Amino acid sequence: MPHRNASFFHLHLVSDSTGETLITVARAACAQYVNAAPVEHVYPAVRTNKQLDRVLNEIEASPGMILYTLLDDALIERLEAKCRELSLPCLSILGPVLGLFRSYLGAETTHKVGAQHILNAEYFKRIDALNYTMMHDDGQLADDLENADVILVGVSRTSKTPTSIYLANRGVKTANIPLVPGMPPPVALEEVRRPLVVGLFASPERIVQIRQNRLLGLNAHRDDDQYIDRQAVAEEIAFSRRLCGKHDWPLIDVTRRSIEETAAAIMSLLADRRRQVAE
Repeated sequence: MPHRNASFFHLHLVSDSTGETLITVARAACAQYVNAAPVEHVYPAVRTNKQLDRVLNEIEASPGMILYTLLDDALIERLEAKCRELSLPCLSILGPVLGLFRSYLGAETTHKVGAQHILNAEYFKRIDALNYTMMHDDGQLADDLENADVILVGVSRTSKTPTSIYLANRGVKTANIPLVPGMPPPVALEEVRRPLVVGLFASPERIVQIRQNRLLGLNAHRDDDQYIDRQAVAEEIAFSRRLCGKHDWPLIDVTRRSIEETAAAIMSLLADRRRQVAE
């Protein structure tokens, strides 16, 4: 949600592939400017002059900043020439990085569009991880936990599922187990040896807030339920922390963490664990 005093500007993102790299970089930069909100114009798969013509027309109609990831020199020259004509700032996101690689490696690029999306072994590893993660969401197929890379445990509304999916997109097979009051965790969970088990928790206030919002979204009414009682929630969290302490499972406080930050912390723990095993 933009700041109420935000000034809006047009941001044109031109890519010869999916545009994911551009979007990620642009949003990371925009996040540093709370009083400036971009109106994004995203142009993926721009590989011909005809496709670029539409882009140039839209840039002229809505002048702003232009970021691009193009590898075709002719398209780059046309885009930059138009930006010079309109006196608009234009920058290649990959250009400086490719230049650094070129000078260090002493080799030219292959100019292969979308090379990061090639269907190689790494890609199929991610698909396999996604399949595993979806099948082992929310405590499903608990007897198969030993095949996971990571197992996330925590009470309801600690972002286990979205974190699992994010990790799966990084090629990490992730299962998640909800800790429910009055129900013992699966026996298989306490017997795993290979996977990294990580506990996720948040402050009682944060959990209650998220649960109340969820109930409102579902038009459900459980005001007399322990689900949104602060003391009951605090006891749930205390139980989950004791369980993790008992097994020496690392804990991550997700109260003020984004999914990406939580996943990064887990990836770091996983890398440390793999190094220890290798040694």
